[in-house]
Amino acid sequence: MPKADIGLIGLAVMGQNLALNMNDRGFKVAVYNRTAATMDAFLSGPANGTEIIGREDIEGLTAALQRPRKLLLMVRAGDPVDRVIELLLPHLEPGDIILDGGNSRFIDSNRRARELAEMGIHFIGCGISGGEEGARHGPSIMPGGDERAWPEVKPILQSIAARVDGEPCCQWVGQDGSGHYVKMVHNGIEYGDMQLISEAYQLMRDGLGMPVDEIQTVFQQWNTGVLDSYLIEITANILGVKDSHGAPLVDSILDAAGQKGTGKWTGISALDLGVPLTLIGESVFARCLSALKDERLRAEKIYHKPAAGFDGDREAAVRSIHDALYASKIISYAQGYMLMRQAASEYGWNLSYGNIALMWRGGCIIRSRFLGNIKDAFSSNPELDNLLLDDFFTRAVKTAEPGWRRTAVLGIERGIPLPAFCSALAFFDGYRNGRLPANLIQAQRDYFGAHTYERVDRPRGEFHHTDWTGSGGPAASSPYEA
Repeated sequence: MPKADIGLIGLAVMGQNLALNMNDRGFKVAVYNRTAATMDAFLSGPANGTEIIGREDIEGLTAALQRPRKLLLMVRAGDPVDRVIELLLPHLEPGDIILDGGNSRFIDSNRRARELAEMGIHFIGCGISGGEEGARHGPSIMPGGDERAWPEVKPILQSIAARVDGEPCCQWVGQDGSGHYVKMVHNGIEYGDMQLISEAYQLMRDGLGMPVDEIQTVFQQWNTGVLDSYLIEITANILGVKDSHGAPLVDSILDAAGQKGTGKWTGISALDLGVPLTLIGESVFARCLSALKDERLRAEKIYHKPAAGFDGDREAAVRSIHDALYASKIISYAQGYMLMRQAASEYGWNLSYGNIALMWRGGCIIRSRFLGNIKDAFSSNPELDNLLLDDFFTRAVKTAEPGWRRTAVLGIERGIPLPAFCSALAFFDGYRNGRLPANLIQAQRDYFGAHTYERVDRPRGEFHHTDWTGSGGPAASSPYEA
């Protein structure tokens, strides 16, 4: 019997659909699942009639693979990945390839790549986005790790990936855990996009008093323009679903958002690297605040909201909300790319930012029209420091800015929380401001802690200290880190 091209471990929904996807593309797949009943149900159900083969144990799975063995792990992130790798190692040999397709934290992938390389085993941390539908019909795939293994897995991964304009949404990302890092940033941007859309929805519902059916129509219209994206599309679909009484189903859903940690990881990495990832951070905190449902209900009885009703130009207000959403979305991606650039510098990765945009154009949750503009920006200038300095995005933000500000005012006046819209606007105002009040902060730090400061009339890197009270003396602490 011919040996399989690839082995897959973990037959939850994503694993099953990826196996079926690979089978459809002509690859022979061997599968294994810790719970035999799950594998049996898959083989006798969705995989019935395919070329997919099942194996009862790890030894049998590895024996069924052609060399170099390629094994895709679709198991829960964390310790389960390490345990599966431990089970695999006695049955592998130098040159074999382990791909981790789960939502692993990049620092774990860094470690695994290093440890496995010492044994001669190639490791690829493979971010996969698109949910179960994407896994079945074409996800966005973000592989990074040991580049020597890329030629072996490239035909499989690019064959099963989504395609846009004939290009696969799967390109080599970089070294170590960079593939999972890029997937983490993708998920952080996803948090931001979802929060921005929810704020636009609440502005129309509570600020402008629009019924859900009208808001659905607005999102349908937005999905034909610059905001064209998967999340805008499904938002319009969601708003059109009715419950058994004919009322919008969305009104029956409890307003307490869950999360699985990737947005938090993105924020932690930004803090570690000193990158102002404000919009994504606020989006994570907004979910945390939403979870305080009982407290919020008590507070609502104490602090009454502003009176309802809107007597202005509703169509103009909707246009302003559109512009605020577009501009804020640009800020979110700009911040995400800032984080990836700093991570690449910190960890020694050689990331292709244009290819990342290409990978995100199809198959993934944040796929949207303007990712093509991001690809163009980095194709035109691979050394671009920030998307906000690109001509296309400069024009877009300048055009949207007036409506963005009007939207922020509307939210403040109506008592509608806009953490993502307003943090994006504050970041923009800070980024385009050549002088910030950080000079006063440095004076304060030097006053109480002798932390020193730089001067505008002296070269950067030259530090000074003032004896502000006349009794502190000339001693200063070590220079600060900017």
